[in-house]
Amino acid sequence: MKFTLKKYFLIAVAGLSMSSCSNFDQINTNPNAATKASAPMLATTLILDVSRNSLGSISSMMNGKSIIRMEFPENAQYNYLGRANFDGLAVLNNVEKMIELSPDGAYKNSFTALGKFVRANKFFWLSMQLGDIPYAEALLGEKGTLNPKYSTQKEVMAGVLNELEEADKLFASGIKFDGDPIYGGDITKWRKLVNTFELQVLLHLYRKTGEADLKVKERFNTIVTTKPIFESNADNFQVTYSDLAGQRYPFYKLGNTTRLYTMMTNVVVDRLKDLEDYRLFYYADPSPVKIAKGAAIDSWDSYLGYDPSMVYGDLTTIFGGKDYSNVNSRYLELANAEPVYILSYAMAKFMLAEGALRGWITSSASTHYTDGIKASMKFTAGFTPDNEMFHHKRKMTDAYIDSYAASDKVKLKTTASEAVQLEQIITQRYLSTFMLHAPFDAFFENRRTGFPVFPLNPKSNLNVPADKFPVRWIYPQKELDYNTANVNSAIQSQYAGNDDYNKPMWILQ
Repeated sequence: MKFTLKKYFLIAVAGLSMSSCSNFDQINTNPNAATKASAPMLATTLILDVSRNSLGSISSMMNGKSIIRMEFPENAQYNYLGRANFDGLAVLNNVEKMIELSPDGAYKNSFTALGKFVRANKFFWLSMQLGDIPYAEALLGEKGTLNPKYSTQKEVMAGVLNELEEADKLFASGIKFDGDPIYGGDITKWRKLVNTFELQVLLHLYRKTGEADLKVKERFNTIVTTKPIFESNADNFQVTYSDLAGQRYPFYKLGNTTRLYTMMTNVVVDRLKDLEDYRLFYYADPSPVKIAKGAAIDSWDSYLGYDPSMVYGDLTTIFGGKDYSNVNSRYLELANAEPVYILSYAMAKFMLAEGALRGWITSSASTHYTDGIKASMKFTAGFTPDNEMFHHKRKMTDAYIDSYAASDKVKLKTTASEAVQLEQIITQRYLSTFMLHAPFDAFFENRRTGFPVFPLNPKSNLNVPADKFPVRWIYPQKELDYNTANVNSAIQSQYAGNDDYNKPMWILQ
């Protein structure tokens, strides 16, 4: 993986740059470089695109209240979402070309399945930001549709579910394919990813179980009981890093100043302290002020996080005094720090726990929940070198992990209300994704469930009104300028003509 990621990255760049060709290019052609697109090359481009996340910018983590950034007041930290954009859909123009270039038979089935998964992933997350979006008429510019009509969010979600089910069937009749830097073309792993992602989509549709045609509960149950899903951390859809140019961990110290301005939040630190969770010592560094005064690096009191909703001036005072915890040094010091996943086995187990809690499946919510916690801890421990600088003398051994998961503070309170159990599940899911999650995952989970509870300060909140969190992005300016009639029709039908951050989309109603 460490070698092939670089190889695949270079192939993808070559494929993307082929559209510009001049006499100079022809004269200076490298005989060893790729000069013609192929299905594997386009597959690489698609997979690398969909496996990207926002770790480098940390906007997603500020929005999800796990990190404070102090270089200047950040919009994302104070709940300003801004306009979405459709730029991420452009890569989908490669899907049809990839399928056309693949040989008939089982090989084409695999590439067609990949295309359907990438389409489903892209359209799902864009709709999650906005509501109605171009879907049925999207990406048809070459066929003359320059101003696509908008599909309703329900139509988008139905299409996403159907494309995922088609992808699973096609992968099942496919074969190992080239151009895959994540799973090496293993179709069983791709089936697991497709089906696990569909579980995630279905949980976001939990308010729509009354929509008979969507069959939300039935689909969830069918996947769990009859289809392959993630079974271990080895199934994670993740990018692995190495100490080679272009492959280093996004926060690695070489040319990176991000960590100079970050602070841990109390949303993460205080929850970990309350649960006596050793992940605190893997996620954060102790306060240098506390250590200078003689505190131990393995003392809970040495770790301080602050309210991310505090006004910037107050945070500046704390930041200047240095009595706070920063993110763990391993994120800065290790070029090959832990892989970053978009979807993981731990996340899957928490999804199953929630599905069981809601009565969609008959298995034990408690067992799935416990398995998710253990998977998260073993992932973190397994990718952290045995160095006191990184675990601060609080190593997560198998014995500790077992005792933690069984402790009264942590184990699922099965006799409590559904709301109490759901908060436990989502909180552990949140803690498991620190510095790992897909873009805005924490925001979407909080919007969907209300958990974990995020602090809201009207004095710093950039949303209007200041006593509420926004629930959506607003439509791109390009759509308002160039697809005016269709976007205005969508805004009118959904939000009574007001493209507002606070208007709940169909999936939230």
